[in-house]
Amino acid sequence: MKKLIVSCFVIGIVFNANAQNYWKKNAGKTAKVIFTNSKTNEKMVDKGMVKFEKMDQPKETDACIFVDPDFKYQKLIGIGGAITDASAETFYKLPKNKQKEIIDAYYGKNGLGYTVVRTSMNSCDFSSDSYTYVTENDQSLKSFNVAHDEKYKIPLIKEAQKAIGKDFTFYFSPWSPPAWMKSNKSMLKGGRLENAFYQTWADYYVKFIKEYEKRGINVWGLTIQNEPMATQTWESCIYTAEEEGAFLKNNLGPTLWKNGFKDKKVMIWDHNRDLIYQRATTTLSDPETSKYAHGIGYHWYETWNNKTQLFDNLLETQRAFPDKFLAFTEGCKEQFDMSKIYDVSLGELYGRNMINDFNKGTVLWTDWNVLLDETGGPNHVGNFCFAPIIADTKTGEVHYTYEYYYVGHVSKFIKPNAQRIGSSSNRAALTSTTFMNENGQLVTVIMNDSDNDIDTNLWIEGMSAKLSAPAHSIQTIIL
Repeated sequence: MKKLIVSCFVIGIVFNANAQNYWKKNAGKTAKVIFTNSKTNEKMVDKGMVKFEKMDQPKETDACIFVDPDFKYQKLIGIGGAITDASAETFYKLPKNKQKEIIDAYYGKNGLGYTVVRTSMNSCDFSSDSYTYVTENDQSLKSFNVAHDEKYKIPLIKEAQKAIGKDFTFYFSPWSPPAWMKSNKSMLKGGRLENAFYQTWADYYVKFIKEYEKRGINVWGLTIQNEPMATQTWESCIYTAEEEGAFLKNNLGPTLWKNGFKDKKVMIWDHNRDLIYQRATTTLSDPETSKYAHGIGYHWYETWNNKTQLFDNLLETQRAFPDKFLAFTEGCKEQFDMSKIYDVSLGELYGRNMINDFNKGTVLWTDWNVLLDETGGPNHVGNFCFAPIIADTKTGEVHYTYEYYYVGHVSKFIKPNAQRIGSSSNRAALTSTTFMNENGQLVTVIMNDSDNDIDTNLWIEGMSAKLSAPAHSIQTIIL
């Protein structure tokens, strides 16, 4: 079997005028094309200009992406990735020049435009060991301190914060309470939070927020529990929808508010799309619970039991709870293999998820580890995975995967507070989303994940730009 070589295509269109009147005033204008193509080994390359010309009613035989700036939907909070123990430990094993390169690549003015950072409260699988912030059986939490995080995690988070500036959006998630609070007396392999420790655990979140904010890291939000239906070999804790709701209503919500943290954005669920609708409709059915929740977090790993991602569940959930935001809180390609780090399918996984997630109402999108080493770790239970940037800590070499470029084709051009605009495709092989930045720029992202090259039209209110969308491609267009 021949190895399939594929490429990637994102389109960003920048307009410096009011959308409704743009085309009447700027008929015949040209637009810049930025292109990524694995077949030619081009990555975010300036490919010159295309021209918008009048195009009346398209025929069914015309492949088109239709955009209408009159229809506006959700506003973007931001895009980013997680700074885990693994990411931070790997970062500080690298030479200073490589450290600067990675900060610039994600957060610098010429980087991907990341503004969002997630981290773990207590250890997760992407830590070198299991740890908490208190001594054994300290129910008073008097021993609470985050000294563990001050070695690697906090310094890297502060580097990101400094580079991001005012748009810095930081949130955290626990993978497990301390073992002595749990039914199985272990941070690993599931178990549940004992009822007697509901309040102690709620107080723990407050202490974590206070300690991080003492260090100048403003906490924007939190999720209640990472993957609350997964019994993992690593840190995990099980909550039913009713248990999560009870903890939020009776303990976590009131405790946050009492301590002046009413503004912290609390996200329920933080697990896969498969159960998101059931969890939201159950947990948020009680108004006294719902008032403490701002958003609904989710991951993309439902493919363990499905052939494809279940994007429609997001739309149904968003319709049911228009006052709650949808946040993609984690996703990565599992089962790391160093020999496959330049496979473009890694990027297509990201492009497919980002485009569909935004089209279903998502306002915040967070990748998993921003950086991993040559093993896909470190990971204390051997759950090695891919990341957009892989660093060989033995040689100091830094590798940029297609994940990095695919995310960048979205995050580099769509800015915080951008508003999603109505758009559709008449070809199943072409997936697309469009946002309008606050300055009036329109950014349309188009991906062709089929095996066939497609000539298409970007059609906006009777004007069209003719585009070439090669097989497995993505492009950015700036007007």
